[in-house]
Amino acid sequence: MKQPDRIAPEETVGGPTAPTAYRKPNGDSPRTAGDPICLPPGISSARFKTFLLRLAGICGEDNVTAITKEEELHHESYLEPSKCHDMFSIMNKEAFIASAVVSPRHTGEVQAIMRLCNEFEIPVWPFSIGRNVGYGGAAPRVPGSLGMDLGCNMNKIIKVDVDGAYALVEPGVTYFDLHNYLVEHNLRDKLWVDVPDLGGGSVLGNTVERGVGYTPYGDHYMMHCGMEVVLPNGELVRTGMGALPNPKADPNAPAYEQEPNESWQLFNYGFGPYNDGTFTQSSLGVVTKMGVWLMTNPGGYQSYMITFPRDEDLHQIVEIIRPLRVGMVLQNVPTLRHILLDAAVHGDRKSYTDSDKPLTDDEIDAIAKKLNLGRWNFYGALYGPAPVREVMWQVVKGAFSQVPGAKFYFPEDQPDNIVLQTRHNTLQGIPSVTELKWVDWLPNGAHLFFSPIAKVSGDEAVAQYALTRKRCEQAGLDFIGTFVVGMREMHHIVCLVFNRKDPKSCEKAHWVISTLVQDAAERGWGEYRTHIALMDQIAQTYNFNDNAQMKLNERIKNALDPKGILAPGKNGIWPQTYDAKSWAIKRPSLASLR
Repeated sequence: MKQPDRIAPEETVGGPTAPTAYRKPNGDSPRTAGDPICLPPGISSARFKTFLLRLAGICGEDNVTAITKEEELHHESYLEPSKCHDMFSIMNKEAFIASAVVSPRHTGEVQAIMRLCNEFEIPVWPFSIGRNVGYGGAAPRVPGSLGMDLGCNMNKIIKVDVDGAYALVEPGVTYFDLHNYLVEHNLRDKLWVDVPDLGGGSVLGNTVERGVGYTPYGDHYMMHCGMEVVLPNGELVRTGMGALPNPKADPNAPAYEQEPNESWQLFNYGFGPYNDGTFTQSSLGVVTKMGVWLMTNPGGYQSYMITFPRDEDLHQIVEIIRPLRVGMVLQNVPTLRHILLDAAVHGDRKSYTDSDKPLTDDEIDAIAKKLNLGRWNFYGALYGPAPVREVMWQVVKGAFSQVPGAKFYFPEDQPDNIVLQTRHNTLQGIPSVTELKWVDWLPNGAHLFFSPIAKVSGDEAVAQYALTRKRCEQAGLDFIGTFVVGMREMHHIVCLVFNRKDPKSCEKAHWVISTLVQDAAERGWGEYRTHIALMDQIAQTYNFNDNAQMKLNERIKNALDPKGILAPGKNGIWPQTYDAKSWAIKRPSLASLR
């Protein structure tokens, strides 16, 4: 076969090859019949068609789809997600779009795909399910990348070990899948799985993006143990104890089929440097298997809600939360939700107001009164035998009773409260999709997440709330958000809801989040996760000591992936084969919104 055309001439500089010209966006290149909507950067139509034929030879024709039709861009449902573009895009639908999507059937095919992409110099963007809503879904940062749909075929629960309280899963296993497995095998009385707000996402995918849930096992990355990873060159590694072969394994079987060491999911670290973090929020490997620790049934459970009547109660509430959380009296990952987040689950904006202006304090108070909720609503749970729960409850209730007007509820006290009933399930590891409803706050609702991290402090909470609400209202949007309290920090999740079919509404959301990123950095707050359109901007705020961390990330990227094949631009890390500046995304101005 003819050798691939080079993307750019190369010369040797200090050993590794380094390009003298770099990949740039395609611009308005002409398309020929059968071409995808967007070709990979620097790749001709003929070359791409040859690549697709070779790809079908690996995975079968049924598992390779070129994105050639505009209809492919009409998938906008969480339950039936797009595999090629961002369903909640704040830019045009072709800003982040795959050229084709491949669905490997096993790890060996993932290895072969990575080798083929290196041969043809095609960028590839792996994803598990495509439901990473609010952060870009399945869309690649570089338009024209090959989307690698790991969840379509690689969806096996390989093992659930009751004694070890863990599961070994492939990327396509959702929270619903794992929970249902426990129920169907009569294991729910022994084991629980921690779940995020929406249960349709990938257990593996959420973990490698460092997502969170709400039981005592809510830090998902903390509760993983052992990964199988395909490196950018197609090489396969198993981390931690997985690097120690199982003496019972068949040495003649392909590496990915070999029975793993029995301690792989029991001890995180193995021997030597700990590599797992390298493969989270990164472009250094494709995770094809992962262990996850399951929570043992605590022997008793009680969820609760506490409502607080005044907006200004926020400071006191957070000051009460901190010592209780650090001291593990608050056993789970509690949430403090603004009234509009709960209100949006109960109904859309039109059910509360005919105004198109941001809701005033008086209007928000009226909504709280109508729903029998507070301006702030706290959701938590107690775990353990009844005597333990009773003691814990007395401490929790006594502490929060210091806030004037605080009211305490168990789920049976408000059977029609959709949010309370949903949180009752979520906090014991039962997945749902009920929380999708808040996205319908506006017509054609979509959302972005702005997610700054701060210490658990009343001053910090009040400052973040004031800033984010101000920016939302400047753009004509309502503030909708929640504080999610970890072991020592708060994730402040601001839910920017916009009308995805209204370009002006999309631009407003883009302005708010890009402005808040800068605002936050100036105050020492950094986001822990973001939408693909904001990755560069946020990465540039983590710039201590002349961008020392980014320089380290780039050195590792270029060493492991010298051609820049795997997820170029992910989280702001651009390989040496790309001209990062030409991929910059323009931020809208406030003046343009008027």
